[in-house]
Amino acid sequence: MSKHALIIGASGVIGSNLVEHLLAQGWQVTGASRGRTPVPAGCAALQFDATDAAATSAALAGVTASHVFFTAWARQPTEQENIRVNGAMVSNVLAALGPQGHLQHAALVTGLKHYLGPFDAYGKGSVPVTPFREEQGRQEVENFYYEQEDRLFAAAAQYGFSWSVHRPHTIIGYALGNAMNMGLTLAVYANLCKASGQPFVFPGSSAQWHGLSDVTDATQIARQLAWAADSLAARNEDFNIVNGDVFRWKWLWPRLAAYFGVEAADLPDTISPLAGRMQDADAQWRAIAAEHGLVEADISRLASWWHTDADLGRPMEVMTDMSKSRKAGFLDYQDTPDAFFRLFERLKAERVIP
Repeated sequence: MSKHALIIGASGVIGSNLVEHLLAQGWQVTGASRGRTPVPAGCAALQFDATDAAATSAALAGVTASHVFFTAWARQPTEQENIRVNGAMVSNVLAALGPQGHLQHAALVTGLKHYLGPFDAYGKGSVPVTPFREEQGRQEVENFYYEQEDRLFAAAAQYGFSWSVHRPHTIIGYALGNAMNMGLTLAVYANLCKASGQPFVFPGSSAQWHGLSDVTDATQIARQLAWAADSLAARNEDFNIVNGDVFRWKWLWPRLAAYFGVEAADLPDTISPLAGRMQDADAQWRAIAAEHGLVEADISRLASWWHTDADLGRPMEVMTDMSKSRKAGFLDYQDTPDAFFRLFERLKAERVIP
């Protein structure tokens, strides 16, 4: 049977890598976005605001998707607004697709804030013991991830399709204009350090520097999403998704510095977030972009200081257990240093960084 994927957020770091993976597997792919960044070549492009019920219904009236993948969210100033807006996104899309009778499976990508709590209460509650496991369930706090899940579950029961939920750690992958992209942020930061002769200072906490951690390459989550779309063992299940290795930032940081030819500083005595040190970065990047003929001179479309600070500044060790996914049959693995270096090479090839 022909498989037709609708990817919500197809221009983002997860969505764009999923588009490429599914196309390579022979899927028909429709990529939905708000149009700020082009979707990858090879998929049909739709532009609409999924938080608008009428616009979503109109845009999807002729889309006979067998599978839908939610890989986007819209950041709001409060968690109550995150719940309202991002919950509506899931409901609107499923209300448009469900009655058509073609939808077989819906996959929702959330993340480790399922265990850590939302940005409003990030890491402030009773955080479960690491490594995080799916069986640990929800925190006693409002969280838009939970709202999205509940709306997914309700629609699946109403319209008779299966579902899966996927919880990555920090995403490493190629995409421009993405608000949650540590790999690109660190590449931009390293090049700013190189141009100014400044050392490459870790912007996070001592707990992150010394503790065990993991990350999720965008190609790794794309493979898990595709696997879950076809696997009987993945139906109506939630899964963590990381690369499969663990590391300490104090080990990885000098290796990233060596790649860019910059000095890896020792961990500072006090935390040194990027957001507080990047006041002149806009002008500096414009100069770097002009000197090297880069494709993007607007640093705000490349670096997400706030998100990288949030990830690396956490006051506790954060890592993820993959046993449930492996027992269900997903055995893929991605070496984390290789993921970073592959990303950096592509950024150079695409003239995003020098």
